[in-house]
Amino acid sequence: MLLEWQEREIGRSKCHWESQWIEHETRLSAKTGTSVPANGVLTSNWCLIARELGEPFKMRKQKTAISAGAFIGDAKKWSSIDWNYARRQVRRLQMRIAKAVKENKWNKVKTLQYLLTRSFYAKLLAVKRVTTNKGKNTPGVDGVLWKGARAKWRAACSLRRRGYKPKPLRRIYIPKKNGKKRPLSIPVMLDRAMQFLYKLALAPVAETTADGNSYGYREGRSCADAIQAAFNALSKPNSAPWVFEADITGCYDNISKKWMLDNIPMDKVVLRKWLDAGYVENGITYPTRKGVPQGGIISPTLANMTLDGLEEAVRRAVPRRSRVNFIRYADDFIITGKSKRLLEDKVKPAVEEFLAERGLALSGEKTVITYIKKGFTFLGQTFRRHGRKLHITPSTEGVLALVRKVGMLIKKHVSAPMPVLIKKMNEVLRGWANYHRHVVSSEAFSRIDTYVFERLKSMLRKRHPKKSKKWLYQKYWTAAGRKNTFAVIAKVKKGVKKVYQVVRTCSIGIKRHIKIKAAANPYDPEYASYFWKRRNRKDSRLLPALSAREFRAQFA
Repeated sequence: MLLEWQEREIGRSKCHWESQWIEHETRLSAKTGTSVPANGVLTSNWCLIARELGEPFKMRKQKTAISAGAFIGDAKKWSSIDWNYARRQVRRLQMRIAKAVKENKWNKVKTLQYLLTRSFYAKLLAVKRVTTNKGKNTPGVDGVLWKGARAKWRAACSLRRRGYKPKPLRRIYIPKKNGKKRPLSIPVMLDRAMQFLYKLALAPVAETTADGNSYGYREGRSCADAIQAAFNALSKPNSAPWVFEADITGCYDNISKKWMLDNIPMDKVVLRKWLDAGYVENGITYPTRKGVPQGGIISPTLANMTLDGLEEAVRRAVPRRSRVNFIRYADDFIITGKSKRLLEDKVKPAVEEFLAERGLALSGEKTVITYIKKGFTFLGQTFRRHGRKLHITPSTEGVLALVRKVGMLIKKHVSAPMPVLIKKMNEVLRGWANYHRHVVSSEAFSRIDTYVFERLKSMLRKRHPKKSKKWLYQKYWTAAGRKNTFAVIAKVKKGVKKVYQVVRTCSIGIKRHIKIKAAANPYDPEYASYFWKRRNRKDSRLLPALSAREFRAQFA
């Protein structure tokens, strides 16, 4: 294979790659039913490389490609890859890296990272990732996309450290909630694959050294875990009543390059190239003097590792029994405390000192200390204590944003076929409801369903101005067989009809989320079964639907 031929350039011996070639061709032949030469080097393709390796000319011409069994094309090579086997091989190395980190053997960590970034299967997984995610159709400055199996195979063969030089990033801007624009830098496909390749080697280190209450951009963790952690910290009768809401000014754009090069345990040469790549805006190339680009695959991991250690710094700054709790999701975090003075005099200076070492600073406008009865918003949820009860509800801004989005969808698709509109609405409604289903959302769900009902009814009156209300009801509100459910019957193909109905957020229901264990590490064999259950069994992540009396009885 071309991959093995190229990897000899990075210091591997010929015998190593020859044995790996034979092993992969043997696995390939078991799937495709083709024969493999006994010595693994007697085909015409290998002879081209054998000449470079200095093998005897006589040996190179013993058999022809036809008699020995020619290698299949690049497209078939890609389609015949055993991805489960590839993932197991990469995961095995990642688990060894995590074990070495726990044992504080950093030289061994460096060696294992070297092996992983030059692994045959890791490169295939890197290409698969960047060609199957949401950004697969978004090119960089070179306009290149990897389409088709042959292009993907050749892309995997081109991933190597020697001679690698990243290209500048393509700068675009996306709107923010406050009306401002956020810069987004898009790497080329080759740089994305290289970043994911090195992220595979860096992720075990990041997971093993991460803060216990950090939940953003980590495997097996989500916003629901962070919200549940905040609930656990604030819901008890003797919980801390004061909350320090922190906001970092331009976290990604202001991280110190020097700090990352000195403290991030990965290949420094490659990391420096990424940080110095620059970006292109309106045809002009600009240098990057600080920060990591928002849009890179490895950027969230680098930002997480930059902020890891903040929880320990906060706990060292306060005395025991101060009821201090720390919850962080990416660069958003809150800290609870038993008094406002404690948060102002002890916690805030410790946070500012920690961030200053990394070139970061708190926002003076958005960083506030709030009393829990006044309420605060974190990750799209409003936390407020009513008497002795803590209520978590969808934020008013989030509900209004959804209302505007649904209204724009209906307005935009006013003349489109009904199935198209229903599909678009269901994507928005189901995604929003699934995010908020773990908190007190019944009232918000009911308001959303009422709004959707009224907007659809108004749209139908404009579509069918001469039809009666009874006709509209029979056509659009009886197809699903349920009351107050908007649905249409459309022909999918000849003789086959399908019912399309708008999802009702109330029907999704409320189910409480079970927070992940703080010490759980996906690269630790001890937690392998734990993460498997959370991935494959809903009852390990969601509490069953209970009445209020049954729920209270669990804690009695």
